Amino acid sequence: MNAILIAVSLMLLLALARTHVVISLLLGALAGGLSGGLDLNQTMAAFNKGITGGASIALSYALLGAFAVAIAKSGLPHALAEAAVSRLENSRGQRRLKWLMISVLCVVSVMSQNVVPIHIAFIPLLIPPLLYVMARLQLDRRAVACVITFGLVTPYMVFPVGFGDIFLKQILLGNISKAGMDVSGVNVMQAMAIPALGMVAGLLIAVGISYRKPRHYSLGKIEQAERQHARISNKGMLTALLAIASAFAVQLYSDSMLLGALAGFLLFIASGVLKWQEAEAAFSEGMKMMAMIGFVMITAQGFAEVLTATGKVSELVTASASLFGDSRGMAAFAMLFVGLVVTLGIGSSFSTVPILTAIYVPLCIKLGFSPLATVSIIGTAGALGDAGSPASDSTLGPTAGLNVDGQHDHIRDTVIPTFLHYNLPLLVAGWIAAMVL
Repeated sequence: MNAILIAVSLMLLLALARTHVVISLLLGALAGGLSGGLDLNQTMAAFNKGITGGASIALSYALLGAFAVAIAKSGLPHALAEAAVSRLENSRGQRRLKWLMISVLCVVSVMSQNVVPIHIAFIPLLIPPLLYVMARLQLDRRAVACVITFGLVTPYMVFPVGFGDIFLKQILLGNISKAGMDVSGVNVMQAMAIPALGMVAGLLIAVGISYRKPRHYSLGKIEQAERQHARISNKGMLTALLAIASAFAVQLYSDSMLLGALAGFLLFIASGVLKWQEAEAAFSEGMKMMAMIGFVMITAQGFAEVLTATGKVSELVTASASLFGDSRGMAAFAMLFVGLVVTLGIGSSFSTVPILTAIYVPLCIKLGFSPLATVSIIGTAGALGDAGSPASDSTLGPTAGLNVDGQHDHIRDTVIPTFLHYNLPLLVAGWIAAMVL
């Protein structure tokens, strides 16, 4: 059995069995490395090399957590929650507010990939203050997780701006060209339109059918986590707004989530809204809040490095394709499925595409796929698994915001819902695109 399949399958099975994601990733990496021909020392060397790349991400999340705590202490989140709660007087107002909240979260998530490309930095700042309102609306957080993940993944798949410019033009088209196929005349939006419609279908099913029913959450836990007795003042709320704007501006200028969060946090201290003697406690509280996602990010980087070090991805693709001979339909399905498996393990579509392209392009040329279909196959294969991977920031980000009160499980409330509602429709839509383009 291929080492990649062993590592990813073991990691997913352990996570589903309620083993902590960090332990699941570590054991999966060990199993994958040892079964892939690496000895224990080589496996751990690759793992340690990988985790160094996750350190800056983890520190960025720690600072974002501290920034979120400072915002909570300013009173702005509580003021916004009270304004929303005042609209909950009747059932018609509740329905309107529910769909307005879902729509706003979707729009903000989409904009975080292109208009204001801050990726997941908005989640710990925006989502925790809204948990009280969501609970009053009895809004299922699984639906919210699906909405946010949709906004984090779909835009870079189809729109060549912001993160989409990096994924579609620089990574996808760039690597296909290097592999020997001329894609200069390919309209990348046309190639990815059908797969994107699969994501839209998954979103509509999630919010309109699967998680439409009311779900109850403890208001007491939310009130405790969200500090309902925070001081509310005009100065505090104005400082919070300026700090958020400054954090986003610094991140856009420096391309560093770490510096953006630091700038926002320091502005709270400089303004006096967060007292100097309170800064250490706020920072420690923020680190505790974001500790899980930081450690998962670090471990996921090590897991991905071990998978790459085994060199077994190419064997998995070749073995899968050889099973179907010259059948274009079965070969397309095999390529998409392998992309799903690899991205579930690595946790990043941006890292998956360069690995797959060198193998997929010669195979697509041999089977007679057009350049448009090849772009669609490889682009979809890379995006598959981003939603639904325990190690992806597209699932870790929503969990970080929705679980501040301990009422949202990463695997059962984010990973499984996003996997079912996005990977399955995307697999079907990507196969259709490969056949018709």
